[in-house]
Amino acid sequence: MGKLTLVPTPIGNLEDITLRALTLLKSCDIVFAEDTRVSKKLLDHFGIQKKIISFHAHNEHKALQRTISIILENTLTVMVSDAGTPGISDPGFLLVRECLKEGIEVECLPGPTALIPALIGSGFPCDRFVFEGFLPHKKGRMTMLKRLSEEDRTVILYESPHRLKKCLEQMKSCFDGHRQLCVVREISKMFETFHRGTLDEISAYFDSNEVRGEIVIVIKGKE
Repeated sequence: MGKLTLVPTPIGNLEDITLRALTLLKSCDIVFAEDTRVSKKLLDHFGIQKKIISFHAHNEHKALQRTISIILENTLTVMVSDAGTPGISDPGFLLVRECLKEGIEVECLPGPTALIPALIGSGFPCDRFVFEGFLPHKKGRMTMLKRLSEEDRTVILYESPHRLKKCLEQMKSCFDGHRQLCVVREISKMFETFHRGTLDEISAYFDSNEVRGEIVIVIKGKE
């Protein structure tokens, strides 16, 4: 019977990888990866040679049964995403669910994810929070923002750089302009930045500054 282990990979600095993750990557039979090119660079950096098979958001459903068969044929299979923990706004959930249905042992290592450093570094309460991942691109987007505007827990969102300005503008129609925000860019990378202030202040800043890098938005809960 095979085993699937989900291995978090660095979201920025490669030194964030754990010794346990490296041990598993060296000892596994096969690596399933969101992007084989990205994962190959990571493995090459640490001098690891493994067979890498593609498993990404666009082929999850189609590749599921084939992937299960491969896991069953091997002793230890590892799954990685491009960065961070598989399953958190990345492929992984469907495979984990199917493995459990098939009686396959599933293990997930603790490791890098963008939402926790952003939450703690925001300075907002982190004893209670809600993580929504990426907002819907179109349908349901405003409905969700209106609902989140009434949330009294700290809210964490992921956003792409080319949609950040639009997201902040849409938030203005649902949130008070004085609501405290923290927009975090490039966590664990060379140009990591935390922009803290009110919704109006943050929106004005990004209106006049170029947006680059991976984005996490942390919103203080409604008082």
